[in-house]
Amino acid sequence: MSGGSERKAYRAQSITVTFEARRCLHAAECVQGLPEVFDTAKRPWIQPGNATVERLVDVVGRCPSGALRYELVDGGTETPDGSPRSPAVPPGR
Repeated sequence: MSGGSERKAYRAQSITVTFEARRCLHAAECVQGLPEVFDTAKRPWIQPGNATVERLVDVVGRCPSGALRYELVDGGTETPDGSPRSPAVPPGR
């Protein structure tokens, strides 16, 4: 058994959402915030192509444990405190 954490990546055209199961507190902020993206009955259970980048950034930012994070294709990422780091997300992406 490894002591490291496994982070899975789910890619869409403009954003990659990552999930680290060991950190998840099961608060369901993601499932309640974007059920069309976060659906535990589907595989893969995270489908970032089903929502806008802006909505994904908002809902991923609500994750209380930090199990969910994102990286924008243009290089912006989420910092550990949950705030996005530039470049800013342009409207409509």
